Amino acid sequence: MKLRLRATKLGKVRFTSHRDAARMWERALRRAQLPVAFTEGFTPRPKISFGLALPTGAESIAEYVDIELQRDIAAADVDLDTLPERLSGALPNGFDVLAAVERSHGADSLQESVTSCTWQLWSDGRLTADDHRAARRLLDASELVLERERKGKRSADDVRPMILDLRPDLTGDRLIADLATIGRALRPGELAELAYPHVDARDVRALRTHQWLDDDGTRREVIALPADVDVGTTPQAVLT
Repeated sequence: MKLRLRATKLGKVRFTSHRDAARMWERALRRAQLPVAFTEGFTPRPKISFGLALPTGAESIAEYVDIELQRDIAAADVDLDTLPERLSGALPNGFDVLAAVERSHGADSLQESVTSCTWQLWSDGRLTADDHRAARRLLDASELVLERERKGKRSADDVRPMILDLRPDLTGDRLIADLATIGRALRPGELAELAYPHVDARDVRALRTHQWLDDDGTRREVIALPADVDVGTTPQAVLT
């Protein structure tokens, strides 16, 4: 049996690296006594895979974890309704499991299937609703060249095709950005550099609210956020 979980990464744990977060998940699964399957060989590893890596410092209410259970575990042996609470209790504060579903066999990995993500950007006291509205000027640009460094080499990339949409949220306090993930994705910090040149990008907070699949031309969430789920202090605007 294979499971897919939707989870949060909020608050202080946003400074935890992707690798350290993976270790926290492994420990939590042991604490929750979930019968996770292991790889074979001299150094068996739990069969766990993660979705698109979240930049260190960013927050999310749309993180995904795929878990394979031991072969003798059937769907009837796992209560998907109570599993989120069971796992949340074993995870550090800031990590909460919002939903759990059975993953169909043969389904593509998240790395292969997610085509775009929705983000919120804001900076308390530094950015205004006018700044967020002005950021929409990026949509009118024919190209947006951004200098990047990767493995010690600098390059100039046109990132305009990665920006699918920009719009203020319902309150006007945050910018909602739809960014493509195919190819070399545009990070929210890089978008902040382009959208708010008068503000240090390190002062701009980022929250990932959705990861999207392309289902025959229709955008669909990996796991929709259940209507009865409480994501704590995260504002209602994240649902837009």
